[in-house]
Amino acid sequence: MVTPYPRTFSHIGISVPDVEKAVKFYTEVLGLYLIMKPTEITEDDSPIGEMCTDVFGANWKRFKIAHLSTGDRIGVELFEFDNQENPEDNFEYWKTGIFHFCLQDPNLEELADKIVEHGGKKRMKAPRYYYPGEKPYRMIYVEDPFGNILEIYSHSYELTYSAGAY
Repeated sequence: MVTPYPRTFSHIGISVPDVEKAVKFYTEVLGLYLIMKPTEITEDDSPIGEMCTDVFGANWKRFKIAHLSTGDRIGVELFEFDNQENPEDNFEYWKTGIFHFCLQDPNLEELADKIVEHGGKKRMKAPRYYYPGEKPYRMIYVEDPFGNILEIYSHSYELTYSAGAY
């Protein structure tokens, strides 16, 4: 069997209660690029309507979506659904599914503080070092103002794990 080359990551979809507020936060606080402003999609027989029915099933009615991008061209889709619910605790890491996504910033402390200033919160008291006293590689978990969990790395994934962090 031939081992395939690693595939590239295209995008992630994130549900939020207010797509306009989320676009403001994700662009102004997290520094993502806005590619497509919030747009309403309705359940109908248009190509996009039919595609969404294939994904969501019947009776999804409508949603808003905005498209953003990170500096390294990873897409971030923000969705606002009519029947959106805020879970009491969005950090059920023990359940199958995605429980966080990660952004990279060399000054993660400043970004974490900025997230808190704009309605988010820190899930850790302070950043943790992967190689204390040896390398400056750090991480911290935070939440956006909508309850979505994100991690911030100070350095690339490859650098952080290349020497076997633990």
